[in-house]
Amino acid sequence: MEATRIHHVGVAVEDLDAAVRTYESLFGGRLEHRSRVEDQGVEAASIEVGESRVELLSPLGPDTPVGRFLAKRGPGMHHIAYEVGDIRAALSGLAESGAELIDAEPRQGLFGLQVAFVHPESVHGVLSEVVSRG
Repeated sequence: MEATRIHHVGVAVEDLDAAVRTYESLFGGRLEHRSRVEDQGVEAASIEVGESRVELLSPLGPDTPVGRFLAKRGPGMHHIAYEVGDIRAALSGLAESGAELIDAEPRQGLFGLQVAFVHPESVHGVLSEVVSRG
């Protein structure tokens, strides 16, 4: 599997509005997308910073993946997303290389992306996501 670039860094936040304002005022970020995804239990905002992105993630409740992350670790970096051309080929290559996949099949992610996650234990403690424009 070869990633074409880092697509975004995901950051878990408690207050999405405040986090958007922070990234806009401190780093000149620009709100690209904002969306609520009920089945993932998250509201997210994609902030463009230059040619890069930060994805701010706010839980819809305490018993969601991001809600549990915040309760255990507090706000901060949640994951790194790598863009790939062919997500199914990427997942196959990752599995063949011994990576433990959280998602064996891609699923619909935020902002129209196809996404799949790789277990942090396979990537030195960092939750990793592969994304494709579908």
